[in-house]
Amino acid sequence: ALALAAAALVVAVAFAGPPGADANLAPWALYVTFWVGLVPAGVLLGPVWRRVNPLRTLHAALCRATRTPPAGRRALPARLGYWPAAAWLTGFVWLELVAPHRSDPRLVGTLVLAYAAANLALAWWFGRDWFTRGDGFEAYASLLARMCPIGRRPDGTLVLRTPLTGLMTGAAEPGLTATACVLIGSTGFDGITRTTYWRDNVDPSSVPAGTLGLAAAIGAVAALYVAALRLSARLTGQDPAALPARFAATLLPIALGYTLAHYFSFFVLEGQTTVILASDPFGTGWNLLGSTGNRIDYDLTGPTLTAQVQVNAIVLGHIAGTIAAHDLALRGPGPAARGQLPIAAVMVALTCAGLFALLSG
Repeated sequence: ALALAAAALVVAVAFAGPPGADANLAPWALYVTFWVGLVPAGVLLGPVWRRVNPLRTLHAALCRATRTPPAGRRALPARLGYWPAAAWLTGFVWLELVAPHRSDPRLVGTLVLAYAAANLALAWWFGRDWFTRGDGFEAYASLLARMCPIGRRPDGTLVLRTPLTGLMTGAAEPGLTATACVLIGSTGFDGITRTTYWRDNVDPSSVPAGTLGLAAAIGAVAALYVAALRLSARLTGQDPAALPARFAATLLPIALGYTLAHYFSFFVLEGQTTVILASDPFGTGWNLLGSTGNRIDYDLTGPTLTAQVQVNAIVLGHIAGTIAAHDLALRGPGPAARGQLPIAAVMVALTCAGLFALLSG
């Protein structure tokens, strides 16, 4: 109920609040607090967004109003897997990184309503299971939650576990590779756009250049990963078509590392704006939280701390991904050590590329 109320407030402020992006709560709540905040929430606390997703609340009410079973009118095809989530996430990162006027509060409000309507209609037809892999944000949060150190045994008991335990199922889930590559490629592209090379040679307002750059970054990550896994399959005598999907979950630590590297200071510093604006959401002079008129405290994280988090997040993310892939390989057929050589080479290449983009900013 609180999550639904917060979402409704953000939409209301988007349309009825101040027209400028700097003074309107909606863009900050969507791009900073929600999008980036899903990462620590999932990794530290587990799949909490699945529990509080306001779309699930609206879906339950819609089903009661239309006397439709929550399981929907038609079974969700298993072959879809995470492909819908990958498509939604691609659209969102394009909006965040490329689209013009993306911070316009009225545009933000319209897109939030359109996204909600589309997913509610699909969930009404396919059932509430749609949100698990079809809702891009819930799928994103739940995938990162696999690395939460808190888990559940089959009997439901909460237990502590190593963060990579949730990646060890080895289940080949359709679309999971694409989803992970979108997360890695988009954050990598975000880093590229901050380099001096990009700023000196590309018009930052060019939508075609940004779109092609984003597509190239995602495509490069996907091509490197699939090529490495196919070569690994040949070295170990396994099915080249099945191996990339089986190891897709091991890309999640890399996606987490890239996200922390690129959004840590952004979340800690710019995230304060959400709290400041929430104190007077409609710009009427309220001071609900006692933060109206406050300014961002840039002393919360300095350049040294930011650099340490960025470098370590990228390096440790790749190390964790390599460990998870090696552990998973040991559980399968074939000579595991030899088969891991292509994956290790790709991990080293991606680490170097990530650090290069970071240090060139």
